[in-house]
Amino acid sequence: MKPQPDARLERLLASLGLMIIALISLANVVVRYVTDASFAFTEEFSVFLLVVVTFAGAAVVVRRSGHIRITLVERALPPGPRRALILFQGLAGLVVLGLIVGYGAQLAWQEYHWQSLSPGLGVPLWWYLVWLPLLALAMLVRLVQQIRDRLRGGLDDEC
Repeated sequence: MKPQPDARLERLLASLGLMIIALISLANVVVRYVTDASFAFTEEFSVFLLVVVTFAGAAVVVRRSGHIRITLVERALPPGPRRALILFQGLAGLVVLGLIVGYGAQLAWQEYHWQSLSPGLGVPLWWYLVWLPLLALAMLVRLVQQIRDRLRGGLDDEC
């Protein structure tokens, strides 16, 4: 069995995020049951962590070449055109992730510059938004690794 490509940092981040969501949600349920009141921060913080978990998990799946991809045409092509198709697929992904990194960084910078605060907790919004370009950048790095591996024949598609 071939070892799976790894993305340890993203796996750790996604695991921590999911664990924190579970803990604060459980604590909120218990407190609400006992006191008929709830923690005000849980919804805002859970939504933020859900975005972190989603992007970190997506980076792991990109590294492992696990995202949905229809490979019928790719498998039918001879090696030369197959490489061109893999490069085209990778370029399309790089463009999309590059736009997310660029516009996400711009949005985070604007929120930092305007000193906008979150509605629930009143913390600076850029604290939440800076994770979007950072994790999209992690996905971009993992995509480059995946493209390299696929071009070398290192990641066989097992669809």
